[in-house]
Amino acid sequence: MKRAIEKSIRTTKFMHKEDTTNHWYIVDAKDKILGRLATKVASVIRGKHKAHFTPNTDTGDFVIVINAEKIKVTGKRPTKKEYKHHTLYPGGQKIISFKDMLAKHPERIITDAVSGMLPKTRLGKSLNTKLKVYAGETHPHASQQPINLTI
Repeated sequence: MKRAIEKSIRTTKFMHKEDTTNHWYIVDAKDKILGRLATKVASVIRGKHKAHFTPNTDTGDFVIVINAEKIKVTGKRPTKKEYKHHTLYPGGQKIISFKDMLAKHPERIITDAVSGMLPKTRLGKSLNTKLKVYAGETHPHASQQPINLTI
């Protein structure tokens, strides 16, 4: 009598956007280091903290960052860090220091840091919409019942 050999079939489950549930997290950026905050936020937006992470699918969660105006950087970064962009006109390069950016547009500091850690593809552009950054304490997303995310 021959023994029947069972074949174990191992398959990888690829998640689709419709199969995932998105949660909302809130992060207080007060006295947090910019780089450490941005890596954690980018990981949550990408969905790497979930067991069913799929690299080519949007399986991440939404993140609300409050108190962006109270973010910290270490070393000589407050004086030496610069943000550059170009207007696409000849001689149109604009350079803004960290201190000026913190005074004028503190939301852009965190947005630029997190978007630099996401893919530079169509997927990355759609993941950028999952980040909501606010300079102060208040935000309009209370109805989503965000969960506190500790960093």
